Amino acid sequence: MDLHETKEQSLAIRRQYHKLERQLHGKEWTTEEDALAFLTDAGLVGRLTMAQEGRWPSEDEKMLAPKIGECVWWLAVLAERNGIDFEAAVEDFLRTRAAELQDS
Repeated sequence: MDLHETKEQSLAIRRQYHKLERQLHGKEWTTEEDALAFLTDAGLVGRLTMAQEGRWPSEDEKMLAPKIGECVWWLAVLAERNGIDFEAAVEDFLRTRAAELQDS
């Protein structure tokens, strides 16, 4: 799957969650709430990584890969909600870092 497909599928899934949020809470989550949910999942990636290395107790070390995937999903959603081209942001970052490393 390429970044465009990742973004499109992420946004389609997020629209479904917005429907659920409206049903349960009467309104969709704000961008800030989405960012907090991402940060929570990113923190879990840290803990699950530590657990995989035997440095943190965990009963569910198999959740690392899904949580990494969920973080990518959140990033695509957050980019869209903030008017940022997800694909361009990732590609620009990688291109910039690769050039910086070649220059050093």
